[in-house]
Amino acid sequence: MKRIEEIKPLLESPKKVVITMHQKPDADAMGSSLALFHYLKQKGHDVTVISPTNFPEFLEWMPGAKEVLDFESAQDKALKALEGIELLFCLDFNALYRTKGMEPYLAALSCIKILIDHHLEPQPDFDYGVSDTTASSTAQLVYETIYLLGDEKYINEDMAQCIYAGTMTDTGSFRFASTSARVHRMVADLFDRGLKHEIIHQAIYDNFLENRLRFLGHSLLNRMEVYYEYNTALIAIPYTDLKRFDLQTGDTEGVVNYLLSIQGIKLAALIIDRHQEVKLSFRSKGDVDVNTFARKYFDGGGHFHAAGGHSADSLEKTVQRFISAIQENEEILQ
Repeated sequence: MKRIEEIKPLLESPKKVVITMHQKPDADAMGSSLALFHYLKQKGHDVTVISPTNFPEFLEWMPGAKEVLDFESAQDKALKALEGIELLFCLDFNALYRTKGMEPYLAALSCIKILIDHHLEPQPDFDYGVSDTTASSTAQLVYETIYLLGDEKYINEDMAQCIYAGTMTDTGSFRFASTSARVHRMVADLFDRGLKHEIIHQAIYDNFLENRLRFLGHSLLNRMEVYYEYNTALIAIPYTDLKRFDLQTGDTEGVVNYLLSIQGIKLAALIIDRHQEVKLSFRSKGDVDVNTFARKYFDGGGHFHAAGGHSADSLEKTVQRFISAIQENEEILQ
């Protein structure tokens, strides 16, 4: 994979471009993709953003979000957009399987593929790119890429909002270890460019329906288990809860983080029966590596302190597998 700054000659003349992200995109995936979208549009390119699936309603405020194609609900339009493209930008994922139903179509493309990502162990599917695990977010890497290309003059208010949203959420509102001086320097630059941060916090964190808050209370009261002998906490959500509270995409976002607020807890897990498969989210503190944990036990991965996985077993069997896994890792969790 050639360095990301080497794409500069490719961007000097208008091209047909598609930007995509991982399935069920979060604020970083959407924010980084839309920031890049606004940048490339200003450069004169024909740009389409395609999400492999739908995305949370609380991200619809992002500038450009209404132009994003949902591959699952608008497949004909999405496939049409992929025809004859010259550049494919893959943001916030490092393996094509993370795009769900788009994977075979992306793999078959003969165009130049460009990666911008901060997850561990990228797959060898990309011609150019940056894979920086020290970065707080992919949104930060988009910002830095634009500077590397000497195009910082294009960073406007729309882009600043998207970059800030992606960085803010992926750093846990700037409290995670990935929040470096490098991040704060970027945010200061965005502020100098006129960013109004308070409206972004409100749009993302103060924009849920009542049922989401009731679901959260129910989950903490009735679904939480704490294994103090392993410094671990777990919330396991049956599919019936998703239906009972009429949850939408994004409504379970951030629930796992509440578990890390318990004194002494080093490993937090959220296990959800999504009907078609069981999804797992992990968060950790200190030297507990959930990326390795997720890869070893649940065919997943991600970051050192934040990762995910999945299971084809029932919710009950998956929970038992998780308990067995933490028992095997008792020394690490002490």
